[in-house]
Amino acid sequence: MTENAPATAPVATIILAAGKGTRMKSDLHKVLHPIAGRPMLMHLMASAAQLSPARQVVIAGHGRDQLEKALGTTATIAVQDPQLGTAHAVQQAEAALAGFDGDVLVLYGDVPFVSAATMQAMLERLHAGDNPAAVVLGFAPADPLQYGRIIADADGRIVKMVEHKDATEAERACRICNSGLMAVRSADLFGLLARVGNDNAAGEYYLPDVVNIAIADGRTCAVVVTADADEVAGINSRAELADAEGRWQQRRRAQAMADGATLIAPETVWFAWDTQLGRDVLIEPNVFFGPGVNVADHVTIHAFSHLEGATLAQGVHIGPYARLRPGAVLGEKVKIGNFVEVKNTTMHKGAKANHLTYLGDATVGAGANIGAGTITCNYDGYFKHKTVIGERAFIGSNSALIAPVKIGADAIVAAGSAVSRDVADGELRMVRAEQLIKPGWADQFHDAMKKKKG
Repeated sequence: MTENAPATAPVATIILAAGKGTRMKSDLHKVLHPIAGRPMLMHLMASAAQLSPARQVVIAGHGRDQLEKALGTTATIAVQDPQLGTAHAVQQAEAALAGFDGDVLVLYGDVPFVSAATMQAMLERLHAGDNPAAVVLGFAPADPLQYGRIIADADGRIVKMVEHKDATEAERACRICNSGLMAVRSADLFGLLARVGNDNAAGEYYLPDVVNIAIADGRTCAVVVTADADEVAGINSRAELADAEGRWQQRRRAQAMADGATLIAPETVWFAWDTQLGRDVLIEPNVFFGPGVNVADHVTIHAFSHLEGATLAQGVHIGPYARLRPGAVLGEKVKIGNFVEVKNTTMHKGAKANHLTYLGDATVGAGANIGAGTITCNYDGYFKHKTVIGERAFIGSNSALIAPVKIGADAIVAAGSAVSRDVADGELRMVRAEQLIKPGWADQFHDAMKKKKG
């Protein structure tokens, strides 16, 4: 085979996402269903972004409004209506790519895990010495099922592309299957598409036919075969979505451990697409990471904790059964214990809340201690208000801090207090009703109730 040369031409991507996704049985567009907290379409676009595409086009049909909202200005949306096959879908990008001179990658929004390295390999093959008109990404699954086949020689030059339903038994015996992904020069793509017919079992315009047309013209087309069939696995149902999530999580767990984190029961830990972990992090069983979590070195996360949008500095301990919500920022050696919820709150070095506490819209000073059952009353039914707790302050158990309120440094709030006014530095604040004592009252009450019941 001829030596591959680096691809230097500008790159455009066309991502097909016009299908109705009926097997998902969902009001949400299929390609917006999340894997690891990120829509599958965005996984694919993040990989493609590593190639710095000059233009990105997403082909929409059903659920166009959802795609427009999700994509914003990151891609141009072209509409396919009606849906007449994959070749017809790609044709809808012609206007969006007017004036573009470079290489075009055709991708699928429900095939989210194609790597940038694989895309790059396709582009490099497109620029090899034998000058292929198109490069197709192939794979060799354990069971070829209903996939279209790529008939190629030993050097990867394609002899024929055929859909499964149109293939002979001999052609179906070929193990190299068509992923549907393709790299074509813009100068060739739309001319070839215009010649695709629909004389086939489904009466549709198939994208692989551009390869057969180019071959009939005497041009070379080539296949690049990925070594990882999971890379091109499509997602068409909830079950396949769950399988994809499972594969992604398995790889991420392995990566976390390879990078120096300890996962006591890896199969029970669930990461988000952007979770960042430092070294010597210990994660106990049944921990869930939502998006936006950054964990520094030497952090311990005890079992059954849930984290999202949180930043944990070195030496932090949380859980078990802790919940960190967006905006939780924990400084060095902060301790968050069981059944503590932290939201939009910064806790400075050494502060701790060990039991049964809600801290929302607050700042907690270094070394402060938050007693069991304490809550910051941050919402008045209309607006959120802030609580500021000073350094080394001690908040007694079962206290309610009614925001906006400030507790000074070294201040003490007595257990059971409902504090609605600022507490000065070093002050003791006790806000309790006077205790009323009635000796013998309880005995009389019980006697009266027993008589009524009897």
